Amino acid sequence: MTITTAGTLTDTGAGILDRSRTIAKPGFNRWLVPPAALCIHLCIGMAYGFSVFWIPLSHAIGITENKACSKEMPLLAELFTTTCDWRGTSLVLMYTLFFVLLGSSAAIWGGWVERSGPRKTGVVAAFCWGGGLVIAALGVYLHQLWLMWLGGGVIGGIGLGLGYISPVSTLVRWFPDRRGMATGMAIMGFGGGAMIGMPLANILMNYFKTPTSVGVWETLITLGVIYFIFMMIGAFAYRVSPAGWQPDDWVPPPSTLKMKISAHHVHLKDAHKTPQFWLIWLVLCLNVTAGIGVLGMASPLLQEIFAGDLIGLPGVKFAALTAGQKTEIATIAAGFGALLSLFNIVGRFFWASLSDHIGRKPTYYIFFILGIALYALAPTFASTFQSKILFVLGFGVILSMYGGGFATIPAYLADMFGTLFVGAIHGRLLTAWSVAGIFGPMVVSAIRDFPALVDSVRALQATVGLPTDSSYYSTMYILCLMLVAGLICNAFIRPVAHSRNMSPEDVAAIQAERASSEAAIKHGSFGIGKGGLDLPAFLFWAFVGIPLAWSVYMTGLSAMKLFWHWHPRKLQNGKKGARISRPLLLFVRVFLRTFFRAIGVARTTIASAENGGAWREHCPSSPNCGPRHAERRCHDRQRFFK
Repeated sequence: MTITTAGTLTDTGAGILDRSRTIAKPGFNRWLVPPAALCIHLCIGMAYGFSVFWIPLSHAIGITENKACSKEMPLLAELFTTTCDWRGTSLVLMYTLFFVLLGSSAAIWGGWVERSGPRKTGVVAAFCWGGGLVIAALGVYLHQLWLMWLGGGVIGGIGLGLGYISPVSTLVRWFPDRRGMATGMAIMGFGGGAMIGMPLANILMNYFKTPTSVGVWETLITLGVIYFIFMMIGAFAYRVSPAGWQPDDWVPPPSTLKMKISAHHVHLKDAHKTPQFWLIWLVLCLNVTAGIGVLGMASPLLQEIFAGDLIGLPGVKFAALTAGQKTEIATIAAGFGALLSLFNIVGRFFWASLSDHIGRKPTYYIFFILGIALYALAPTFASTFQSKILFVLGFGVILSMYGGGFATIPAYLADMFGTLFVGAIHGRLLTAWSVAGIFGPMVVSAIRDFPALVDSVRALQATVGLPTDSSYYSTMYILCLMLVAGLICNAFIRPVAHSRNMSPEDVAAIQAERASSEAAIKHGSFGIGKGGLDLPAFLFWAFVGIPLAWSVYMTGLSAMKLFWHWHPRKLQNGKKGARISRPLLLFVRVFLRTFFRAIGVARTTIASAENGGAWREHCPSSPNCGPRHAERRCHDRQRFFK
């Protein structure tokens, strides 16, 4: 590429990371793009699971015991000390760095992401996230807290932001007929990264543990290399759709009261000047702040309320338990946390897909109205009914809507502002996540530390007959007010004023600049159909699906301890083993059978849906029945749906 041609998108002389090298060719299958996004999101999602390192790091110097830095030691001195173990509060600040840098980097470099394309962005994210973990490992090895913050928190946080937004606009353009489902498939990976990373990190730390090391720095290096490889695979698998591409026979749905979808585009420089942007910003911020509050109190609330019931000692309060019993309960509570992560994942896909049918605004109405009800009923489930099932399901649905809020937002923005700059606009909107990440825990702590407010809420609870036996309950009721505010903000969202929309000439000019020629602006499929689950797509989905399925299986085993207990017994060979109760065995059996049947029928189910026909078309009873292998797949589907 010469100086005179710089800035034009042509294949001649374009680097391998250039956007023009990622434009899909005729015959490409669009179903290869979501697993590419999952490769990146499943890796950066480990940010949610960094708590797995806090306890080992609190023993990095003492190894077998905690030699914590004194409370009088200032933070600046703790950043450079090598003689004592870091305090828990200093370690938890990594979370703040993660999500502040995520939102900030997404906002700052969102425009660059749109210009450079998802491949270059994914590669930079891989270097930042994988390299940041290696630098953090060096900080652990040298016992320098500032270096761990710099590597994992700052550099890794930048990788989080770039990796998070890299597939958004690409997926929205590939699936104009299923915007919510497409973004939900990718963004659910961010919620599922911890489900894979946490048990994997535990396995690695136990493997690398020695009498002189807790195994953390070795684990961070290993994870950094693994994540770098996975993210690079995802980055190079990205393809962008040609300008003007749309599926054959697809017509944009008309804008109705239920589905307010704009046929126009709003420029990046104008989006934040509209009231719609800030209303959606508040909707996301309030939903996330309330969700973070629930995340922080779900596990301790479970332990405090159910206490001995969790280990077969009904009626025994938490204060009466021994240290060993409290440790056992904490292990069960960790399984509860993993189960909430599973709800978080499922919610990202379920709610985003549902929004394709009912609209984004009604979906957020459900989030807030159902959320208000569940937040208010959670204390009743725990104290009045003493029902673990209702308590767990209530919090599970809350966390599903927390994740669904993230997954639905990109499609909400595309409906409001068009798809041309949706990735960059989404990046700026993620500053709401940064604000919620900082102020969410602060607000919850302030509520609990403000006795006058808590006493007033408790008095009101007693007046109306609500439970008052836990300080967590007052916080839950106060969080309901945040959801009420979010509900009001969502009600005020209206279509963007026509004066903010770009002219067709401006849209064509930008698309021509990106596509290198005016001819590419014509709408059509350009030889790229709706695709389906062919062999390459199936293998790619299996590549990301198998680790995710393993994590779901491990989560299921861990979470079932909430309801059934493991009973040690002597085996015939004299070694101790474990006998799982019949309900747990039945659950595992049904789960595995359902999962593998779902894999077996997914290919034909998706292909049938893409062709616009029902799955019954391939059944033997149909006069147009296909060949024998199609009949066999049909019978598999019949057995599955029964």
